[in-house]
Amino acid sequence: MDTFDLIIIGAGPGGYVCAFRAAQLGLKVALIEKRATLGGACLNVGCIPSKALLHSTEQFVFAKHHAAEHGIRLGEVTADIAALMKRKDSVVTKLVGGVAQLAKARKITVLTGTASFVSANVLSLISTAGITQLTAKNIVIATGSSPVELPFMKFDGKTVVSSDDAISFETVPQKLVVVGGGAIGLELGSVWSRLGSQVTVVEFLPKIAATYDDDIVRTFTRILEKQGLKIETGAKVTGLKKSGASQILTAERDGKVLEFPADKILVAVGRRAYTDGLALENAGVERDEKGRIKVDSHLKTKAQGVWAIGDVVAGPMLAHKAEEDGVAVAEWIAGKAGHVNWDLVPGVVYTEPEVASVGIGEDTAKAQSIAVKIGKFNFAANGRAIAIDAVDGFVKIIADAKTDKILGAQIVGRGAGELISEIVTHMEYGGSAEDIARTIHAHPTMTEAIKEAALAVSKSALHAI
Repeated sequence: MDTFDLIIIGAGPGGYVCAFRAAQLGLKVALIEKRATLGGACLNVGCIPSKALLHSTEQFVFAKHHAAEHGIRLGEVTADIAALMKRKDSVVTKLVGGVAQLAKARKITVLTGTASFVSANVLSLISTAGITQLTAKNIVIATGSSPVELPFMKFDGKTVVSSDDAISFETVPQKLVVVGGGAIGLELGSVWSRLGSQVTVVEFLPKIAATYDDDIVRTFTRILEKQGLKIETGAKVTGLKKSGASQILTAERDGKVLEFPADKILVAVGRRAYTDGLALENAGVERDEKGRIKVDSHLKTKAQGVWAIGDVVAGPMLAHKAEEDGVAVAEWIAGKAGHVNWDLVPGVVYTEPEVASVGIGEDTAKAQSIAVKIGKFNFAANGRAIAIDAVDGFVKIIADAKTDKILGAQIVGRGAGELISEIVTHMEYGGSAEDIARTIHAHPTMTEAIKEAALAVSKSALHAI
């Protein structure tokens, strides 16, 4: 029986980063992954391939609709879906290969197969070599999440698809209906809309990107609709029926029946913690009412030596959150002072423009009766934004009304996912809006909009009335 200091089940961003950090700290580490490649859903079928497709289709839209106004004459512009998918796959191959090289360089034992608990410190591994047992002082569960399936509309991989399928269509669907107006649905809906699909987003809640403030969502919705996406909010999906060779998604709103013809239906209503086949009961690991693994403030389960990180525990299902969980757990296991500030996990929707947030929004502050000051600045008044055709959107900073401490921020605009990091950094040390306002920002840059929004908190914006 092979013995390790630490075994990690699942080699997604949480798992492999945990393994890397533990190896750095001198632990003997094994990393178990059921896929043939490392990287988990994020690198193989999620974050990375979707961003590759988003980037490629952004270039397509520019070439087709905007290049001429920049003095670039291209003639007829068409999309080669096979080539686009080949590039996406090459990006994935490069990254998963890089992770494998890093694991090898750190002398991490990588095992391909499926693991289940025999007891709290013993695992059974089923692989092509057969069934073996492994033991460790500590075991980290990092098995991630999987797409939520609607009980009355099961995934078939052809007509009703998950995000895993929607990154690999061989042709552009004439009509694509996206069920769910969150990040995944809006991103993949944007990809296929840019390539010519008629995309309808059907969202049960009153607005898309529901965790964002109303003013952010209004602007975001307007931009997406201008790009060609049809957005139907407050609509409850009820079923699917056939109409000749095509499908019709049915929904209802205010007692009225809605019908949406579709060649393909992407169901993107969330993800669930994936713990299938782990035999958690053999280790004494408990799950909550949503199927997530119960952990304490240090990500420990009730089972001695068993930890859980990332999407299998409560909190935002985001790769960067899982990575920080993994680093902290590795450090705690090694006797170090690990740390994660779960209040400052940024969220991003990678459409064009992007939407990003951190901390609490204005609407949440009002709902919780927190007195705040708000600073806004429109990209339409930013020199760099004008120069690069990125004038849509704005930055909003939410600060405590008495202390000026930054409580949160939301951005809709080009590169919002990059821009939000500056605000996260200031919030990490408890910074104020004035701290950002007095930080020198290079000119001309999009980041100047953050400085101006911080100035606007005290009604001191220089480039806005």
